[in-house]
Amino acid sequence: MGARAGLLIVTLLSLAEFAVAGPRIARAQERPAQGRHVSISLVAETRSIVPGHPFHLALRQQIEAGWHTYWVNPGDAGLPTAIDWSLPPDFKAGPILWPQPKRTAYGPVVDYGYENEVLLPVDIDVPSTVALGTNVVIAGHASWLVCSDTCVPEDARLSISVPVAAETEADPDWAERFASVRARLPLRNPFPTTASVNAENITLHIAMGDAKKLRDVMFFPVDRDVIDNDAPQTPVVGLEGLTLTLRREGTKPPPAALNGLLIFRDSAALSDTGPEAIMVSSPIEPVREKLSGGLAFAWALVLAFAGGVLLNLMPCVLPVLSIKAFSLAQHAQSAAREVRVQGIAYTAGVLASFATIAALLLGMRAAGAEIGWGFQLQSPLFVALMIYVLFAVGLNLSGVFSFGERIAGAAGELSSHVSYSGSFLTGALATLVATPCTAPFMAAALGYAITQPWYRSLAIFEAVGFGMALPYLGIAFSPRLRRFLPKPGSWMLGLKQFLAFPIYGTAVWLTFVLAQESGELPVTRVLSGLVLIAFAAWLYEGLRHGENRWRRWGIAASALPLIGAVALVPLAGTNQTLHVAATENNVGISWLPFSTNKVDELQAQGRSIFVDFTADWCITCKINERIALESPAVIEAFAANEVAALRADWTRQDPSITRMLEVNGRAGVPLYLFYPKPGPRGERRGPIILPQILTAATILREMQSQ
Repeated sequence: MGARAGLLIVTLLSLAEFAVAGPRIARAQERPAQGRHVSISLVAETRSIVPGHPFHLALRQQIEAGWHTYWVNPGDAGLPTAIDWSLPPDFKAGPILWPQPKRTAYGPVVDYGYENEVLLPVDIDVPSTVALGTNVVIAGHASWLVCSDTCVPEDARLSISVPVAAETEADPDWAERFASVRARLPLRNPFPTTASVNAENITLHIAMGDAKKLRDVMFFPVDRDVIDNDAPQTPVVGLEGLTLTLRREGTKPPPAALNGLLIFRDSAALSDTGPEAIMVSSPIEPVREKLSGGLAFAWALVLAFAGGVLLNLMPCVLPVLSIKAFSLAQHAQSAAREVRVQGIAYTAGVLASFATIAALLLGMRAAGAEIGWGFQLQSPLFVALMIYVLFAVGLNLSGVFSFGERIAGAAGELSSHVSYSGSFLTGALATLVATPCTAPFMAAALGYAITQPWYRSLAIFEAVGFGMALPYLGIAFSPRLRRFLPKPGSWMLGLKQFLAFPIYGTAVWLTFVLAQESGELPVTRVLSGLVLIAFAAWLYEGLRHGENRWRRWGIAASALPLIGAVALVPLAGTNQTLHVAATENNVGISWLPFSTNKVDELQAQGRSIFVDFTADWCITCKINERIALESPAVIEAFAANEVAALRADWTRQDPSITRMLEVNGRAGVPLYLFYPKPGPRGERRGPIILPQILTAATILREMQSQ
C-alpha cells in the first residue's frame, strides 16, 4: 500500500473517531481551549468595537512541535480549519483570510498547512445599531485536523467579550502581530494571466515583465485534485514574465478556472522581508497541440510570407507602390536584364529595411524595452521625419524639383537612365510606410517571431519583406507579365504628377498621427518645416541650371531652409493626455480606457467585455472602426447587452498594452478581444480573439454565441 493511500485511510479513521468522540472533546475543551496538540483562542486587534466599523479577529493556533494544521486546500490529505460562528444579531463574519502556507512532504504525500503558530484573520461586520457601553460576546465552535505521522481531529468552543465604544483603540499585545499577518496575506494579481491545459500539464503564464530575478517560485492550488502536488513545478522566467508548468492530477477533467496562490521571492527587492504572494485566478483554455519546433518555425515562415504578399493591398503601402507601378510601366520596354536588376534592387531595399527594423526591435526588447511591430511610429521624431520625406517625394513627382538620379528613381521621375539605387530607396520607403499595417496572417507570425532566437526572428521578418517584394520581382522576371503593362508615352508625365497626391495624402495622415501623439505646437512646427522644404526645392530647381558659380550658391542657399526644417522637428511629445480625452468622449460606443484591473472589475460585475487594441497610425484599425465599430447594429447591440467597451490606445508606447499583446500572441495592433460573460457558477472565461479584418457581423455573431 502506498504512503499516500495509507495516510488517507488514517485520516478517514480519525474522522470517524471525531464523529463519535467530538461532543465529548468539545465539552472537555469548553473550559480551556486546549486540544491535545493545538492550543487555540480568539484574539482581537483592538480593545473595543465601534458601531458600523468592521472588527478584526483572528483564530490563534499554537501548534505542538512536529505537528501541523491545514490551509484552505490541505493538499493530498487532511482538512482545513473551520469555525461555526455564534454571533449577536446583525453581526456577520467573513471568510478566513488564509496566510501563506508551507509545503510539507511525507514521501509522495504533500500537505499544505501551518506549523508552530498561526493567526487566521476573520473580519466581523458590526451593525451601526449596536449600543454604546455594552459588551459584545463573539463566540464560535472551531474544528481542525492536526497531523504528524498520525492525524488527530480536535475542536474547541471559543468566545471573546469586547466592549462597544465610540472610538477604537489598538491592542498593543496584538496590533503588530495582525500587521505582520496582513503582510503575509496574498495580494491581488495585477498582471495579465493565462492558463492552458493539455493531456499532461496545466501551463500558467503571468506577464509580469522581467521575471528573471524571481526565485523559490511555488504555486498552491485552492482547489483539490487539480495538480499533482508531489510533482516538481517547472518555472521558466524571462523578459516576458513567468511560465509555470504544473502536472495534472489523474485523468479527471480540469476545472473551468485555475485558482491558487503564487509564492515567490524577488532578488531585486531592496530587503528580504520574506516570500511574496499573489492570488491567481484564470480561466483554463484547452491547448491546441503545438507543432514541433521546426514545423512551427516553417509554418510561421509561410504565414509571414503570405502576410507580406497581402501587405501590398493594405492602404499603408499602396501610395508608394503606385510609384513603383509607374516605374514598371516606364521600363517595360527596357532590356530584360535592366528590368530584372531593378526588381532585385527594389527587393534588396525591402529586405534591408525589414532587417534593420527587426534588428532594432529585437535589440531594444533584449535591452528591456516593451515594444512591438510599428514601434517607430510611436516616436514623434520618426513621424515628423516621415512627413518631410513624403512631402519631398510629392514635390518631386509634381515637378517642383529634380534632385539627381537617386532621388529621381525613388520618386518615380521620368528619366532615360536606369536608377538601381532609386529602386532600392523605393523599397526602403515602402517598408517604412508599411509598418502601420498588419496584414492577415502577419499577426500570428510576428507574435511568434518575437519569442524566438534572433536568427529565427530575423528569418520571419525577412519572409514578410520577401512576400511584399514578390509581386514586383515576379513582374520584373516575367516577360509575359510585362506585356500587360502599357507602353511608355507622353501620358506618363500626367500620371507621374497625379501620383503625387496619394503621397501628399499619406503625409497629411501622418500629420494627424503627430497631432494625436504630441498636440498642436509640434504639428505647427512640422507644417512650418514643410514650407521651408518647399522653398528649398523651388530655390534649388530655379538655380541649379544656371552658371556654375550661381549653381553652387543656389545649392548652398537651398540647404539653409532645409537645416531650418530639420531644426523644427519635435524630438518628443508635449501633450500626453489629448488622445485619452478624445477616446473617452467618443460618439457612439462609450469607450473606457483599458487596464487589466478594469477587466477584472467588469468581469466581477458579470459583464461581457470588448477590448479594442488600436493606434492612430494603424490604418487597418481606423478602417475597422468605420466599418464595424461605428456600425449602428454594433452600437445598438453593445447597449442592449451592456457590453463594456475598453480601448487600449497604443499610439504612444505603453508597456502594459505591449505585454497584453504578447500574452495574446501578437506583436502589434490591431487586436480585438471579446470576453464572454462569466459562467453560471461565476467562473470567468478567457478572451476570444477576433479577426484582424473586423466586420459588424463577426462581432454580433460572437455576442450571440456567448
